[in-house]
Amino acid sequence: MPDESTTKKRLWTEEFSVQAAEDKFVLRRQFAKFLALTSFGMLAGNVWIWVKSLAVRLDQHYPRTPVALATEIPVGGVKLFNYPGPDDICILVRPAENTFVAYSQKCTHLSCAVYYSNRNKRIECPCHEGYFSVADGRVLQGPPTRPLPKVELERQGDQLIAVNLISGDEGR
Repeated sequence: MPDESTTKKRLWTEEFSVQAAEDKFVLRRQFAKFLALTSFGMLAGNVWIWVKSLAVRLDQHYPRTPVALATEIPVGGVKLFNYPGPDDICILVRPAENTFVAYSQKCTHLSCAVYYSNRNKRIECPCHEGYFSVADGRVLQGPPTRPLPKVELERQGDQLIAVNLISGDEGR
């Protein structure tokens, strides 16, 4: 005569409709449902990030900041300044008599500080030998793939004023 524990075990296995061997496998329908829901979640997340980046980009207003006097920078000279915020260091270069250009001082590869080489007439990154054109900030050589972000300058008399920061990906 079977004892109570065997009877309970049998009742439980009879009432449970899934075979133990089949429980280890995932059905195609379950797997497809998982893939569809995961893909939808990733799409929704990417759309949210894209919309937020557009909103930030449209809302950016850069301050008009005086950065230097034209007479204080010699031809081939450089001046560092902060723009648009106090932690954003930029480099102002005077490659010719009436030419002033300014860029973010962070290399677009790994954010090393770049410097102007008057001898080579280019902006150089000493970390990985990345070189940028002083005329427009485009990459001349090295690991960086994006141009330097450019600071738009206005000249009012002798005063140089930073008015806008254009990322290396826009408008080039």
